[in-house]
Amino acid sequence: MHEVVSSGPGLSIARMTEHDLLEVVEIEELSGISVWGWDAYHRELQSPQDVIMLVARTRATQTTQDQGRAIAGFIVSRLVAGELHINNVAVRPESHRRGIAAQLLTAVLREGRRNGALLAFLEVRAGNAAAQGLYRRCGFQVTGRRRRYYNQPVEDALLMSLLLETWP
Repeated sequence: MHEVVSSGPGLSIARMTEHDLLEVVEIEELSGISVWGWDAYHRELQSPQDVIMLVARTRATQTTQDQGRAIAGFIVSRLVAGELHINNVAVRPESHRRGIAAQLLTAVLREGRRNGALLAFLEVRAGNAAAQGLYRRCGFQVTGRRRRYYNQPVEDALLMSLLLETWP
């Protein structure tokens, strides 16, 4: 049974479990984000006090004929010294533009703040305008740049952060 963190019309967000990892890796591969792979996600799950890893399930994916693909998206973050570092956010391509990433981000920020985080930050590809727009809509601001941070292709990362004590 998955521990539900947030639920709304047509979408539930729950803590990620080992049973979710094959789908998480599939979504990672489809989305083009930096590859972690099964082993890295599994290692993160072994530190439940330091990580917040969530999956989103839509009622549509739960009731379609394709029962093997229940997860629409996921988010992975880590709590370190009062900071929430958002590592990965990805949504299945066929579920884009439905607000799933924003709901995942809101849920992880809420959980981070509940667990004592005062600041949230993330890196995003400098050329990924869609993701930057999402993060800005959620209150993040660009606070720095990491040169040549990403590989395949090599690209700068923008560092974006959000003060959680002033976040809604």
